[in-house]
Amino acid sequence: MDPVIVVGAGPVGLSLSLALARLGVPTVVLDETTGQEDTRPARTAVLRQDTAAFVGRIGCADALETAGTRWTAWRTMRRRRLLQRVAFAPDGSAAPATASPLHLPQHALTRALRAALADEPLAEVVTGSRLAALEQDAHGISAQTRGPNGTWWRGSYLIGCDGPRSTVRKLLDIRFPGRTAVERHAVAALRCELPWPGEALLHRSPTRHGGGPGNEVSARPLTDHVWRLDWLLPPGRELVTPDALVARIRDSLAGWTTDPPADAADETGDGGGGPLARGRGHSRQVPPYELLDTGVHTVHHRLARCWREGRAFLAGDAAHLLGALGTQGLDEGLRDAENLAWKLGLAWHHGASELLLDSYQAERRGAVAARLRAADQALPLLRDGGAARWRTVLPGAVRGRSTLLTDGHLGRGPLGAPPVYARTPLAPPSEHTGGPPVETLPGAPVADVAVTASDGSVVRLRDRLGRGLLVVLVAPGTGVWDRRHWQSAGLMPRLTEAVEALPMDAEILVTEAYPGAAAHTVLLVRPDGHLVTTLSGVRPADMAACADAVRGGAHGRQATAGRPPRSDGTGNSAASGDNGAEEGEDSAVDPVGTSMLHSEND
Repeated sequence: MDPVIVVGAGPVGLSLSLALARLGVPTVVLDETTGQEDTRPARTAVLRQDTAAFVGRIGCADALETAGTRWTAWRTMRRRRLLQRVAFAPDGSAAPATASPLHLPQHALTRALRAALADEPLAEVVTGSRLAALEQDAHGISAQTRGPNGTWWRGSYLIGCDGPRSTVRKLLDIRFPGRTAVERHAVAALRCELPWPGEALLHRSPTRHGGGPGNEVSARPLTDHVWRLDWLLPPGRELVTPDALVARIRDSLAGWTTDPPADAADETGDGGGGPLARGRGHSRQVPPYELLDTGVHTVHHRLARCWREGRAFLAGDAAHLLGALGTQGLDEGLRDAENLAWKLGLAWHHGASELLLDSYQAERRGAVAARLRAADQALPLLRDGGAARWRTVLPGAVRGRSTLLTDGHLGRGPLGAPPVYARTPLAPPSEHTGGPPVETLPGAPVADVAVTASDGSVVRLRDRLGRGLLVVLVAPGTGVWDRRHWQSAGLMPRLTEAVEALPMDAEILVTEAYPGAAAHTVLLVRPDGHLVTTLSGVRPADMAACADAVRGGAHGRQATAGRPPRSDGTGNSAASGDNGAEEGEDSAVDPVGTSMLHSEND
């Protein structure tokens, strides 16, 4: 069978190729660049617990720990007052509520992915290859490239991971409606010492910038005493001059080192700590710093109308753009890659139903649309300074705003929490579910508990994701038994027999405890870590029905031959130029109902 073609060699495309290679699927990555990643310290990635674990599983765990930083705490300030301090577990292995994100330069992430891919015999990266045309039929898809390695490539499937101005999306004639310049940020990377080493900071209405409601600056540590600083800019397209940026840096550093916040929950800025010296005319010492990199980051919010056309898919920035209020577009792109990889793995090895392949768009587009909708609803409340308007939504005024912003940055709440696929088309029939309740809802990511594998090793549950269905038995007390004894005792023989009869690959894991689970509860977990259902004890028929649902009910149904694309209805789609809409050209109503996705031309 032909390899899978991945267009684009950014973090999402490289991660998808690595994940497919781990599943025994050959890939060809078409990279229009020379393969040399520019070093940009001010361009960083913040990975949540689930996405960092995914990147680690596909071969980059050591690189993440070397290049990345886990924060010891997150501080939220307003004016001179400390509103909230969230302390994190030091190793990132704790529950999501106390686990720090992983912060690292994006070029370090991309280089680590390229290095891991270079060791994969099933993967090939072809540099200097710019996509020019696509053709697909019932048996595969062909891609024509131009450049030094220009030729035709034949693949079983193709995924466009080629960024906001995706050529794949344009060749498929898929619209990309949304909003332009939702937020703008000036960014800088610098080496210095701040009063809170290892702690990230969100500072709203800092006094050194006038203390107005629209002012906001964040500081997030990296390795080697480097910090990334972001300043929220006012709406408009005014040029940020080097002098203006240096002034912001100096003001922020001077304010943090000479005006430490009072350790109080009062956020009015009126009491404690004495009077503030205001204005830039006051001479205050600026701590030494080394400026490494600067830039201006503009946030757009867009969502592709369709994420699948026949054998072609979109992922990452080619499918969606987001990033306001602390949301992370790269996080969502990596979730795209993890979601799609195991489904294409099944399709490549065993064939797949249309339902399985369509579930990628249903799950991932729905999740990103919900994230965009939440940001769209929160933006005017958080940015216009209207406390009275905010109180109509959430009592607590300014405190409520700060909490929502913190949640977005830390991967919690509607702006940041991992998605729950509650309405997935891969949900099993209700007559085969209804097991004992646990703290994880069906469709939500499972808790990363310690589990014992069949070889007796004790690992984290997330370490076993990616290859097949996981069948987790909750069996208190097994930790004190020798593996030779508990594998042949109790429910294990019947469970082993039932798992061997499942219609897809599966692995049995045993855990001493799972949040909210009673003894002898069996959890079925998808390859991407989302809970399918729970069962009480060993129920072979229900387990088989659930496994069949997870793979799209492919057994006995027609395997996909790839639906013809919309462009001509013949099963072929060829183009030699940009025949798709540029960003901002589409003004039609978005079918998901994200109210912010209306036309605003670039």
